[in-house]
Amino acid sequence: MTRILPVAALALALIAGGGWWFMSQGSDTTSTGFDLPGAANAQEAEEVDTSQIIEMVMGAEDAPIEVIEYASYTCPHCGNFHNGAFKDLKKDYIDTGKVKFTYREVYFDKYGMWASLIARCEPTKFFGITDLLYQKQQTWARAGSDAAIANELRKIGALAGIAPQQMETCLSDGSKLQALVAWYQKNATADGVRSTPSFVVDGEMHTNMDYSSFQALLDDKL
Repeated sequence: MTRILPVAALALALIAGGGWWFMSQGSDTTSTGFDLPGAANAQEAEEVDTSQIIEMVMGAEDAPIEVIEYASYTCPHCGNFHNGAFKDLKKDYIDTGKVKFTYREVYFDKYGMWASLIARCEPTKFFGITDLLYQKQQTWARAGSDAAIANELRKIGALAGIAPQQMETCLSDGSKLQALVAWYQKNATADGVRSTPSFVVDGEMHTNMDYSSFQALLDDKL
């Protein structure tokens, strides 16, 4: 289980960390591409228009159970869940119409935000790219320098069929990045998210659990 920073501290950390600065093809690694926008407090987050952010959902809209996962692409525990228990959850509950599943990103650092911009570059491919990001987490998240991580993420985007120019456009979308930060802050505050992965099951918060525990929780609601 990975614990997250309070909302205001997180926003400040992201701003200090910088945005997707490695946009140039040259060797100048001091270029920022754009400054990472974000709200330094919840009040500012409330002022940001988040209507452009799409909720990433799979499963039947009228499923009897709703599960919302909060996870970070750079969180090892989230990677373990998605590479293991999630596959069973999808097969047994989501694909069978028992669970409506929503995935919401949590941001620990700029690398998770870069990964989110890649995943959301083509909404119809979001869950496929999310699978790739978790499958290859040990490779891209530990690539070393910012430049190396950026290039590994570009490879994942290319593997998913995103054209290079489209990818760069997505990665340099400052207004979307600002909206994502505010959207995350609003959701995390409303649901009381304190660690990842976390699951809101029919309105009740649950922390990370193994599949058998998850299964027992869901079966008790059916």
